[in-house]
Amino acid sequence: MADQPENPPESPPFSRPYEVDSLPASRLIKFDLVPDAAEQSALAVALGLTGLKKMRMRGEIAPLGARSWQLDGELGATVSQVCVICAEPVRTRIDVQLRIKFLPEDKMPDENDETELDDELEPLGKIIDIGIIATEALSLEIPLYPKKEGAEMQNASATPEGQAIITDAEIKPFAGLAALKEKLGKPSE
Repeated sequence: MADQPENPPESPPFSRPYEVDSLPASRLIKFDLVPDAAEQSALAVALGLTGLKKMRMRGEIAPLGARSWQLDGELGATVSQVCVICAEPVRTRIDVQLRIKFLPEDKMPDENDETELDDELEPLGKIIDIGIIATEALSLEIPLYPKKEGAEMQNASATPEGQAIITDAEIKPFAGLAALKEKLGKPSE
């Protein structure tokens, strides 16, 4: 049987790589990135959104000592989702500040070290992909349970219609034993 060729890795929906070796060591690089319509559409699908508009990532990458870099940026986007209560569209504006310090592996703190790890630190690779950074930051800010303003749960029940409602006492198997013990005149412990 012949070996099946491996599928090429899927390319990210929004990618803007900067090669670390080509970054100037003595000055900062400014960036202002806006995904095109196709990229925004692909991002919306990848992030489980019904729509994505006005996404923009701007900021700078600056040298941070020998072989290290710092990214400071602002991410903005308007996401559209479906309300978890009424299934109507919900729009959310997301604006977030980012700061990431990229350090070579040998300068990264040891995970076993008891000192607090810095959430801003990332290992430095061969590229800094601002598109992927923006995508990850956006994914962390998207509401997990979008709710349209004014939408409320009405007559919600976890019990199917026509079935008896189960009480907490019925769920706890020893609650009935404690009541029986008290009836028999033995105080419960």
